[in-house]
Amino acid sequence: MSPSPDLQARRPPGADLDEHLSLLRRRWLLLVGCVVVGGTAGLALMRATPPAYTAITQVLVTSVDGQDQGNQVSNRQREPLNLDTEAQIAQSAVVSARVAQTLRITAPRPVEVSVPPNSAVLWISVTDTDPVAAAAQSRAYADAYLANRRESAKAAMAERQQAVLAKLKQVDTGLDAAIKEVGRLPKGSAEHAIATQRQSVLNRQAASLTLKYDALRTIAVTPGSVISEALPPTRPSSPSLPLFLGTGLMAGLLLGAAAAYTRDRLDTRLRTAADVERLTGLPVLTDLSASREHGVLHELACAVVAACPGQRLLIRSLPPDLYASSLAEPLAISAPLSVLDGSDVRDLARADAALLLVGLGRVSAPEVTAAARHLERHDVPIVGVVTATDAVPEFVPLLEPRTHTSLGKLVATGELEVSLAAETTPMPSFHHRQRKQT
Repeated sequence: MSPSPDLQARRPPGADLDEHLSLLRRRWLLLVGCVVVGGTAGLALMRATPPAYTAITQVLVTSVDGQDQGNQVSNRQREPLNLDTEAQIAQSAVVSARVAQTLRITAPRPVEVSVPPNSAVLWISVTDTDPVAAAAQSRAYADAYLANRRESAKAAMAERQQAVLAKLKQVDTGLDAAIKEVGRLPKGSAEHAIATQRQSVLNRQAASLTLKYDALRTIAVTPGSVISEALPPTRPSSPSLPLFLGTGLMAGLLLGAAAAYTRDRLDTRLRTAADVERLTGLPVLTDLSASREHGVLHELACAVVAACPGQRLLIRSLPPDLYASSLAEPLAISAPLSVLDGSDVRDLARADAALLLVGLGRVSAPEVTAAARHLERHDVPIVGVVTATDAVPEFVPLLEPRTHTSLGKLVATGELEVSLAAETTPMPSFHHRQRKQT
């Protein structure tokens, strides 16, 4: 049930949260039902999901020749290698093709590679429905990564050796030319001194390149090593009970909240006195379905007399057949007040105020709002609303004379007795009038 526009305009600032909580309290059964259904669906989905096993192989990555890509020093990682790059290489298609070739399978399972902070270790994990296959593929990924890293390092080393060797041959050729030129030039000449200096420089370059070439040939290629081999896991890693149950409960909570809001907005039937005040903005003087004490009815009669600005009170019942046929003793209150039931065509024009009698569960908020607007268009103020369920009131004339005007009482058995001196004659009971008409 959604609040009326008039009530929304009158609500105090900051009442949105209270309104939402009140809505959820009104629709708590629907909300709880959706949460239970969501949790049950999560558990059912977990039971239907086949178990999966995760195997992890730990690989220690070492520098091959000191020429690997350097890693930026940070609080997360302070190793000389860029392990994030190595993790991407371990997940590359080249390594995956090596695994497929080694295991003789079409397509291996996807691999996940993580790097613990401040370490040079790769965690290579593979998830499969078969624990043995998961462990085998995790080890195969580790071996394929190390083999690919070794081959890449050897290829890079061979290219560097070829570059140094080519440079050494070029220097040797220049050195031979310098030696021949020194032999032809006369000693003591400037040309001889320049050629001798060039020969000396070329000798130093040749010696340096020779040392560098020998160092490259003696470097051992060590791409890394497996420090922890994957073993077939004994417990499945998924499905996870907290994940499925939590997801189901959260989905049920969201669905329940949406359903509660939708249901509350589409449902305009008045079931409680609070619904009347919330959806129509009219004050409820009393609720006969909840309050049946004599004192409450006496206070209601006093409140009606005090709130009526004139001497004529129009009683409007919603729905029109709300009155019951049982009688009750009247409650006399001295007041110059006449009760109009609307049977006379002049009642609406003569009424100084109106009292609405609303049958809970039998009328909707638009009907009450329409009746209130109809009275407002005729300048008839509404003093309040009286709600009832099984105890619906009826006006009964007073048979004994009174020295004062009396306002009848609303009783829990379903009657409203009014002993009033009308402007002309006493008003007969609605039930008696209806029987005469039929």
